[in-house]
Amino acid sequence: MTETMTRLAEFMPYRISITSNAISDLIAREYRSRFGLKIAEWRVMAVLGDVGEATQRELVAATRMDKVAVNRATKALGERALIQRAPNMSDGRSHHLALTDTGRALYAEIMPLALQMETQVIQVLDPQEQAQFSKMLGKLLTQADSLAHD
Repeated sequence: MTETMTRLAEFMPYRISITSNAISDLIAREYRSRFGLKIAEWRVMAVLGDVGEATQRELVAATRMDKVAVNRATKALGERALIQRAPNMSDGRSHHLALTDTGRALYAEIMPLALQMETQVIQVLDPQEQAQFSKMLGKLLTQADSLAHD
């Protein structure tokens, strides 16, 4: 039993996942208590704040969340008037989603907080390690995507 636990604790995908969850939970605690947003809702808002507008399919791809989670998040955000839907003229089955003025104002309030939390977490690494870590994450994502499409 101990051997399995040791191997799991050393298994890189597991370590990346639990580290990601720990950091996400740290940040989520803040925007949940201050802004009433769940992790999935913030991820959707963050993508829309970054790209401007997207379909649900594009949000699924960008957030790496499943369709149901994205659908629930967009529904909740729509009910709070944080996002708006516009018909997708090239595909009548989907909509373009974008932040409303209220959503953009909330995004502008949360983003500095998220960046501050990121700084607090990443400061354990020196600037060179931060740059290397960022580069390594990019390489791992590219490789995972490549293997998924083989």
